[in-house]
Amino acid sequence: MSTPRTAVSTPEAPAPAHTFSQGVRKGPILQVSGQGPVDPVTNEYLHPGDVKAQTLQTLANVHAILTAGGATFDDVVMLRVYLTTRDDFAAMNEAYGEYVTQHSASGILPSRTTVMTGLPRAEMLVEIDALAVLD
Repeated sequence: MSTPRTAVSTPEAPAPAHTFSQGVRKGPILQVSGQGPVDPVTNEYLHPGDVKAQTLQTLANVHAILTAGGATFDDVVMLRVYLTTRDDFAAMNEAYGEYVTQHSASGILPSRTTVMTGLPRAEMLVEIDALAVLD
């Protein structure tokens, strides 16, 4: 019998703007959809032009969905970061390092890929998704 897929949803992260779930869990696997620097209450994009602040907000949104799916950053095996410009890498990396280190109690940081690309909204300087495996 196949393990059922379940949608993960929380008001602590922004509602999806399109036709997808905030996250999906199947067995021990939890995939968090790409998140951006959006306020979960107002759905407004925050911190225009400030990639460090956007990164922190984006990771907080990812974190909220992980929590709703029963995971922590210690369950995350991969984070994918999408930036609109290479010029923002150092500031993003600094904010990312602070947040992920603070929330990885085991001290083992997730794997990561960083890609420079266009993003769906001009306000977005960064988008991040996560893959977690729960025991």
